[in-house]
Amino acid sequence: MALTTENKEVIIIKTQKKDVSYVIKSLLAGGVAGMCSKTTVAPLDRIKILLQAHNKHYARFGVFSGLAEIVKRESFVALYKGNGAQMVRVFPYAAIQFTSFEFYKTLSSSLLGNGSHFGKFIAGSSAGVTAVTLTYPLDTIRARLAFQVTGEHVYNGIIHTAKSIVQNEGGILALYRGFVPTLCGMVPYAGITFFCFETIKKFFLKTFPVLFSKQSSKDSGGVVLTVPAKLVCGGLSGAFAQCVSYPLDVTRRRMQLAKMDPSNGKYGYGMIKTLVTVYQNDGIVNGLYRGMSINFLRAVPMVAVSFSTYELMKQYLELDTGIDS
Repeated sequence: MALTTENKEVIIIKTQKKDVSYVIKSLLAGGVAGMCSKTTVAPLDRIKILLQAHNKHYARFGVFSGLAEIVKRESFVALYKGNGAQMVRVFPYAAIQFTSFEFYKTLSSSLLGNGSHFGKFIAGSSAGVTAVTLTYPLDTIRARLAFQVTGEHVYNGIIHTAKSIVQNEGGILALYRGFVPTLCGMVPYAGITFFCFETIKKFFLKTFPVLFSKQSSKDSGGVVLTVPAKLVCGGLSGAFAQCVSYPLDVTRRRMQLAKMDPSNGKYGYGMIKTLVTVYQNDGIVNGLYRGMSINFLRAVPMVAVSFSTYELMKQYLELDTGIDS
């Protein structure tokens, strides 16, 4: 029976509402996942920033001794300094990243085929670039706040930090200092992370279905990864990605903090010059990969919690069809 014009309009309206609902739920799932993961590793994030930029109070410490020194010198709450700005940034960042990944993955599947490994890498990279472009100023603000030591505060909050940077360091573009190395690092980092997660997830489901999967609670009859399996997939994905992109993360931090700390002033003149200066002054291990041990300690649980929470939220919000592919 042919559909009337009125029936077609009703179908279109229902489809549009469903699409809007899906996007909102997807943004919520991604945002919650990002907040949970970043809060989990917030103390490690702060000591990483302090060590990366050679803060004079913490330069001689290691990871755990540095954390203990923060508590001793400042307070336990100081372990989470900058986390407020991080939460303001990470909810839209993670929401955009995960939601756009689903969009790019669907798009790449239609263009390159559902099983394309290159398509998954491109989808992950595109999602990372989209998210970081829209939220980067908040990352700069958060780094400035986290770098401060109690008693030597330059900034007293998110708004004050943003206003000070814009007014004193050259306008809005100052909030994007370090953006180029971030983009250069984001392409391999996000691409490898999403690619590895999707690939390892598929491998676990096909090779060890009894050990790593369970029946979906949905009516589709499909299977999904267990929570421990999701943590393993996320952790391995984060570890692989960090090895490739870490020197650019160090470069970004040096450029972000160049105008705040006189000892970092020489690092604010472009990505290549900053990379070369870090290498010449501090070498590879103590320069380009300084804080890498912390990054492994934080990246593995961070990515594990992020992907696990996102997958669980998808199932809870009925975004998951029950078939992990």
